Amino acid sequence: MIWLLGLLGVLALVAVYDLFQTKHAILRNFPVIGHFRYMLEAIGPELRQYIVTSNNEELPFSRDQRSWVYASAKKQNNYSGFGTDDDLESSPNYLIIKHHALGPSTEVEHDPSYPLPSAKILGGHRGRKHAFRPDSVVYVSGMSFGSLSSAAVEALNRGAAIAGCLHNTGEGGISPHHLHGGDLMWQLGTGYFGARTLDGGFDRDECVRKVQEHGVKAIEVKLSQGAKPGLGGVLPGEKVTAEIARIRGVRQGETVISPSGHRSFSNADELLDFVEDLADATGVPVGIKSAVGLLGFWSELADRMAAEDRGVDFIAIDGGEGGTGAAPFAFADHVALPFKVGFSRVYTIFAERGVHQDVTWVGAGKLGFPESALVAFCLGADMVAVGREAMMAIGCIQAQRCHTGHCPTGVATQTPWLVRGLDPTDKAARLANYVITLRKELTRLSNACGASHPGLLTAKHMEILDGSFGSRPLDQVFGYEPGWGLPSADDARALEEAMAAAH
Repeated sequence: MIWLLGLLGVLALVAVYDLFQTKHAILRNFPVIGHFRYMLEAIGPELRQYIVTSNNEELPFSRDQRSWVYASAKKQNNYSGFGTDDDLESSPNYLIIKHHALGPSTEVEHDPSYPLPSAKILGGHRGRKHAFRPDSVVYVSGMSFGSLSSAAVEALNRGAAIAGCLHNTGEGGISPHHLHGGDLMWQLGTGYFGARTLDGGFDRDECVRKVQEHGVKAIEVKLSQGAKPGLGGVLPGEKVTAEIARIRGVRQGETVISPSGHRSFSNADELLDFVEDLADATGVPVGIKSAVGLLGFWSELADRMAAEDRGVDFIAIDGGEGGTGAAPFAFADHVALPFKVGFSRVYTIFAERGVHQDVTWVGAGKLGFPESALVAFCLGADMVAVGREAMMAIGCIQAQRCHTGHCPTGVATQTPWLVRGLDPTDKAARLANYVITLRKELTRLSNACGASHPGLLTAKHMEILDGSFGSRPLDQVFGYEPGWGLPSADDARALEEAMAAAH
């Protein structure tokens, strides 16, 4: 009997500790029993070796990928031992980075004070009043308050401030949780939340006011996203709390529908008018985000930018493998081209018309790992946006419960007792560690290839193995001409100067 009381006492002490500690959201939300997750995780390799899965089987992110993010976020050992467990010879479409035979003679020095700036000036080619060169080629992708919890949004913004990178608000508007020191990129979706009239139209004056009030660095007009392109969103009335209603500019308790398309424009010509007017009114760079399907729109947009003095400042291409809080299976699995295909097709259209240098290119869609991000840079991206990887850095365990509102780690939920488990201050440091580590790895890989910055690499620096002892360079796979993927000579010189000054 005494041993039973002793056991209960120990469990009670563990429960009290779990409830009040701030390091682990799982333990705060599920005291005592949450420890079983970490116990099973600790013996995971042994279990997987015999009865479960390999380190590379799980989707959308493998165990190896998640482990790298977690270790990087916690500043733990993120190396691997004993060599690769990938099958290089029989894996089709396997990426190989082509290093220089004579690598760098010194180890890369990298810390938050040297944050790896964007390869191009955002808004520079269009002469915007507040054009700027972002300090970080990596930034936090659009994930709105509503889809994510208040604590998660706060952690991301605080972490972005520490890492010196941009934080995209997502289409839910600018909330108080976004205002903790991180520079903002405001995303305007089809619902115009935060700058919305009562009938669902765009409120230009309100948009200008909030840009000035919150020091917004850039505006991203979202045409579509990779996980549910061509589809609007629905926020059920029961989820429209007083706070969310106030932030989004909608009525509390009423279901909010984001239409599939924008009311302010319906073609490339009208889009350019909208972008130019918004940029003139706010003074900040204005770009677009979209998944890629039919190419007619992109051809018209590039033709007009080549012939006229109008244009978008940046283009963020989201691959069909991108993430979302909730989407129908058919849209998530079969609508929109994957990143490499979609990005290369749009970039080619602009390059053939000679206007690819007038745009800052952003890649998104499972690019939050060194080798994946490097592919984007080799194809012409100047920056990459990370979404689910950033979520994992602040505690997401890929439970895939985002669409239910019952995320166990408090990241993608509005349930107060689950949100309580996520400590924004602790998780902010982890987000910053992850972003800084990713930038460091990108720098190391670039140096190994003989370049000082990932934006100075081209598609020639990567090879694709076909699984049958054959291979092709990336430029041949996607039909790139010599020089495509590089910034202009002027931009390259300015980049080198910016890097030298920062260092």
